Parts: sequence; structure tokens; C-alpha cells
Amino acid sequence: MSFEVAHRTSVPADRLPGWVERFTARHGQLVVQYLPDALLLCAADGALARLINLWEPLPADMADLATAIQHLTAPRTFGLLLVRKGADAVGIAEGDQLVAHRISRHYVQARTKAGGWSQQRYARRRQNQARSAYRQAAEDAFEVVLPHLPGLAALVTGGDRQGLAEVLADPRLEALARLPRRHPVLPVPDARLTVLADAVRQARSVPIELEPRGAGPPPE
Repeated sequence: MSFEVAHRTSVPADRLPGWVERFTARHGQLVVQYLPDALLLCAADGALARLINLWEPLPADMADLATAIQHLTAPRTFGLLLVRKGADAVGIAEGDQLVAHRISRHYVQARTKAGGWSQQRYARRRQNQARSAYRQAAEDAFEVVLPHLPGLAALVTGGDRQGLAEVLADPRLEALARLPRRHPVLPVPDARLTVLADAVRQARSVPIELEPRGAGPPPE
């Protein structure tokens, strides 16, 4: 089925059943298509909503909307790894709760506008400081996240992609790097405790893509 996204939103897990009820009330009776990575809601007036599943694939025999919504919103235990050059934040979430965490700050020199040898010296120093920061982030993940590995449903990441790749390349984190990572890398301005707690909320929220062909804008 062709699907042209006209609007994107994200709905907190506990509000998703109400969102589906309002979508149905606005657009009419639903025909539901159950895909491994999404629920496709086709309303009577032609409006389409794709509820994206960021967790384990939906079972092939799924045929009940309420059960499928429970699958998308079930409280899970998952790891978090946020990496920036200046800081890292790691943690364990159980449902909406952050039950373990560690925040580490790093000093990485700012870029310099100087040229010649001075610029090269600063660049080498900055590169070494970044490597040291990533080693610390790997140590934090090893000590805080890895012990919970058997019970983790996924690893949610955020921040600097290159930094994340370097951290997860640490041989001690090989098993952690193999965890499912279906969530997009979260854009985080800094790795702080408040940002880590917000990452839990973002990870549990359900992304929705809409193609509203019926009356009025999509429901909030």
C-alpha cells in the first residue's frame, strides 16, 4: 500500500490507547494491517496512520488491535547510552523509571582558529582528549549497563554517532553492541541526568506517521 507521510508525531505510551480512540472517532471505523514493524490503521474516510513498532517484531498471527497496542507500549527493561565529546550518560530503565545511571563529564578542548603547526598540535590534543572521553564512556557502560544484559530488551542510544561507534567498538561491550537498536539515535544536546531521563520517555513513546485524507487535521 502506498503511504505518503503528511504529518509525524510521537505519542507517550500511556496515551496511545486514547489516541487511537480519538483517531477512530474522527475518521471512522478502522481496518488494521499488522506488520512486524508497524500497525497500519486505515480509516473509513481514507485517513491512514502508521504506528511504528520499535521493539520486538509483532507476531505473525497478531489479529487484535488492543493486544497489538499493548505490544507497542508494554513496559520493558532497556539500556541507554548517550555519548557526547564533553560527557556521557548511561542507564537502565524499567518501564518509565530510570533505575540505574551514571553521568561522566570530560574535558575536550574547543577547536582553534590558529593555523600551521599550532592548529595541528591542537587537533592532535583534541583527538586524544576525545578518545579518552570515549574510553570513559565505555567504562561507564561496562560497569553500569552490561551487568543487566540478560534482562535487556534493547539498547537506546543518543548523541554523537562517531562517538557511539567508538564506544561500542570496545571489546568488552561486544555483547551490548549486539542488542537490538531499532530506535533512531536520539539527538541530545548534552549528556546530563535530565536528558537521560527524557530519553527514557522518548524511547517509550510511539512514533506515528499520518496521511490524513479525511476531515480535519490529525488528532493531537
